Amino acid sequence: MRTAAINEETLQDVINIETGLLAPLRGFMGKEDTRSVVDSCCLKNGEVFPIPVTLDVPEETAHALRPGETLGLTSGGRTVAEIDVESVFELTPEDIAAVFLTSETAHPGVKKELERSPWRVGGPVRLLDRSLLEGALRPEDTRRAFAERGWKTVVGFQTRNPVHKAHEHLQRAGLELCDGLFINPITGWKKKGDFTQEAVMAGYHAMIDHFYPKGRVYIAGLKTQMRYAGPREAVFHAIIRRNLGCTHFIIGRDHAGVGGYYGAYDAHALARRLAAENDLGIELLLMREPYYCTICGQVVTDKHCGHYDTGRVEISGTIIRKYLSEGHIPDELMMRKEVFHAILACKQIFIE
Repeated sequence: MRTAAINEETLQDVINIETGLLAPLRGFMGKEDTRSVVDSCCLKNGEVFPIPVTLDVPEETAHALRPGETLGLTSGGRTVAEIDVESVFELTPEDIAAVFLTSETAHPGVKKELERSPWRVGGPVRLLDRSLLEGALRPEDTRRAFAERGWKTVVGFQTRNPVHKAHEHLQRAGLELCDGLFINPITGWKKKGDFTQEAVMAGYHAMIDHFYPKGRVYIAGLKTQMRYAGPREAVFHAIIRRNLGCTHFIIGRDHAGVGGYYGAYDAHALARRLAAENDLGIELLLMREPYYCTICGQVVTDKHCGHYDTGRVEISGTIIRKYLSEGHIPDELMMRKEVFHAILACKQIFIE
């Protein structure tokens, strides 16, 4: 049996396929599904899935493979999974640009994708090393946790940053609508300069311990890579949270965006269109950008504040990162001191 080495991110995709986190996928996308996803944000059967999840292999391996073969996937010198080869195809730079809406290599998602082999193999995948499931986030576990708490409605919140006052505003709005809040931070690959997993989780535990009502918030990390694909990734994140048992999902300003590549509410527009055309199995809460208004004296959005142009003080992960990286204490209008001190106690705050 031929084998191909896979990196940590691809191995995590295998694990997330195995657990059902990436349902309806039961393997890496083949040529037809990938083409359909690139062109329409849907699998060839019409089901919404906006991000290609593909297995890259060296060119010589791709040319040697034939449909019907089984390819072993190795990590650390061990065969940890197998894929039944259904198709071998090439993912072009044009395909990548269609997903990320840019071909610029300054975009971290584009750069990372272009660094992979363009040759992809699609087909059902099986995880052979079951020990790799230890500690994995599984839909049956989160669904059981929600049921044990008596939650009928659960709002999911995606983040790659510690909690600040803008995110707190969105989370509290979600708690007004639903029985429980599921905070599900990304703990897989992120770009240099982003917050570490330790810093994100420490900040959130401080928030949960000191401010949120007991029994109404559940937190668990989501190990998957950030793709920074903006609108498409927002819907991708919603699908994952649907699989984990959420009934609602918050999509905020520039969800999964980076470096000004996407409009502030492009993710809302794509999510609204896809939800109108398909049953996503989860209700999307399309929320406006929270900011501090110096005139209203509180955190608001432009849906209920008339001072966006005159009293707005922006609150964002980017601004918080800048404060901390320059050694400044964030204003309490932006981040609670308890959260800040919890982050400051971490061994490493930023990814190097």
